[in-house]
Amino acid sequence: MKNRLLALLVCIFTFFLSCKKTEKVLVDDPQQGEITVAADESFQSVTEALTQRYMALNPKTKINLVIKKEDLAFLDLLENKVRVIVMSRDLSEEEKKAYKDKIDMDIVPAKFAVDAVVFVVSKSAARESVSIEEISDLLVSDNKNIIFDGTNSSNLNFVAQKLDKKPSELKFSIINGNKNIVDEINKHPEKIGVISLNTISRPYDTESQELRNSVKILPVISNKKAVMPEIATIRDMSYPFSRTLYFLTNEAYYGLGNGMIRFSCQQLGQIVVQKEGLQPYNIFRREVQMR
Repeated sequence: MKNRLLALLVCIFTFFLSCKKTEKVLVDDPQQGEITVAADESFQSVTEALTQRYMALNPKTKINLVIKKEDLAFLDLLENKVRVIVMSRDLSEEEKKAYKDKIDMDIVPAKFAVDAVVFVVSKSAARESVSIEEISDLLVSDNKNIIFDGTNSSNLNFVAQKLDKKPSELKFSIINGNKNIVDEINKHPEKIGVISLNTISRPYDTESQELRNSVKILPVISNKKAVMPEIATIRDMSYPFSRTLYFLTNEAYYGLGNGMIRFSCQQLGQIVVQKEGLQPYNIFRREVQMR
């Protein structure tokens, strides 16, 4: 009898210990836990800044940032390999259906910043601007004089969507990495590189400013007007290749993923976005005139 009672107590103790361990592994909340976030290289700097600031404010959290092409990050989200991703383009109808089927949640884009796709050339290049029509023509030319940072990337996806084309219909050169594109165009003045504004927008980052100063940023001609990619023109979206960055998550509860997203979209996170040299989506500079 005593042996039976002892065995029963051991089983009960083991059961509760097992449940406690499981709870510790599976449950996270905005102040504790570990998740993985995926972002395209074009948004690496701003995403890194936001996640690091969030972890500094919440020391019991760990956010692993994985740099991955935009399309592949979306697939990882569907497969629950990551908790949150950063996107810049609109999802296709097929992708919306896949999200609904796999995640079984409504799509709620959490917009947090305005970035831009930037066209750059060597400082020695004769070209001073590029029109939307020229970009469209160059992307069907066998010369492949426009360089992107790869297929499945955010820059290629966004430009293709802007031109109402599929990426597979376009002709272009590929150099992996926004920074490597800058190096390549400086060797070939006839080439146009396509990078993100976030790659060269950080005003207090030496590497970012060196990259910015090593190239010529082309204004894009739209409706006979040349527009430079800068805060004023991405704020009002007058620069034709302005784009809104947003988070998507597969987290169905208020956990660490949604906590990080909320932080990024509120005042402290928006200040981080502003320090990255991008336009915060949810706060704007206010000017007060005293009379």
